[in-house]
Amino acid sequence: MNKVSLDKVANFYNGRAFKPEEWQTRGLPIIRIQNLTGSSDEINYFDGAYDERNLVRRGDILISWSASLGVYIWQKQDALLNQHIFKVELKDSIHKNYFYHAATYLLNEMKSHVHGSTMQHITKDRFDILKIPLSNPEEQKRIAAILDKADRLRRQRRFAQTLSDSFLQSVFIKMFGDPVANPMNWSSCQIGDAVSYSEYGTSEKSNQLQRGYPVLGMSNLTNSGELDLSSLSYVELAAKEFRKLKLESGDIIFNRTNSTELVGKTASWNSQIDAVLASYLVKLKLKRDTQPDYFVRLLNMPFYKRLFQERCKKAVGQSNISPTLLKEFPMIVPPLPLQEKFAAIVQKFERIRRQQREATRQAEHLFQTLLHRAFSGQL
Repeated sequence: MNKVSLDKVANFYNGRAFKPEEWQTRGLPIIRIQNLTGSSDEINYFDGAYDERNLVRRGDILISWSASLGVYIWQKQDALLNQHIFKVELKDSIHKNYFYHAATYLLNEMKSHVHGSTMQHITKDRFDILKIPLSNPEEQKRIAAILDKADRLRRQRRFAQTLSDSFLQSVFIKMFGDPVANPMNWSSCQIGDAVSYSEYGTSEKSNQLQRGYPVLGMSNLTNSGELDLSSLSYVELAAKEFRKLKLESGDIIFNRTNSTELVGKTASWNSQIDAVLASYLVKLKLKRDTQPDYFVRLLNMPFYKRLFQERCKKAVGQSNISPTLLKEFPMIVPPLPLQEKFAAIVQKFERIRRQQREATRQAEHLFQTLLHRAFSGQL
């Protein structure tokens, strides 16, 4: 199978750097990286003159090349492209879905060329010279058809997980009502009244050599309030320091520093391994009248995510919510037996979620295996 550089099979047009002061409430949507990754539902608009090369139509292939590397097919209405995303204009020599899968296959190679301490990034020059396997048109169609089926399977698994993400929110609202309107007239307090203790994570340098204790970072918390321990760093600590920082069952993990869209991610610790937190995370211990599963779901409600984004202290490349600021936010406090009833539902649901995650993992593994075989001449 011959290999050709990407610039031989397609043209790539970078989006425009729309400034916040240009954002409007009508016009064409502006596609930002977070709109592609699903990390934010916030849409900004532009109603002025634009370059036709920045116009994206349904079915166009887009490649994010900074902050989060990825290949996407746009499935929504006409929109305008923000910076750090390429719109792909294919040449006649390549099948659309074949290119989509081949570009996905190249992501690992792209990531090996990233630079920058706070974000993934690949320059246009380096992107153009990456080489793509190119077979004849019929072979491209055959390979694309196989990969399309595997891709649909993994997307279905992901979609099922997305649907289940909303389940606990629905149960929460049914049992406790809107935490802002408080239609059930629960007692209320500040978060600080429910917290007995808070502790920053360690600032000691971590390692990938499994020396010391596992240390959780920002990426080990999902935006929906789950823990992802599939990839852990390690940190060497003295015994006294470890005992002080060690996570215990029921501890709340709060992501105090991250991008504005992700700051405030919250989860509870329920693992049996000995581990600590990195400095961008905070450990909270709750008083007895607040159940951890209830507290986590409360802080992962859309109201709190918006509140964190509005109230966080913003700096270049990151935002921060200190434990002091967090403790000033309001919260409703339903009776503990009702919180515990909700926690029992969460625990049953988590068993189903583990099965879902395994099914998703298997579908992803199948797709990646076929992807590798396809572009190494084995399919």
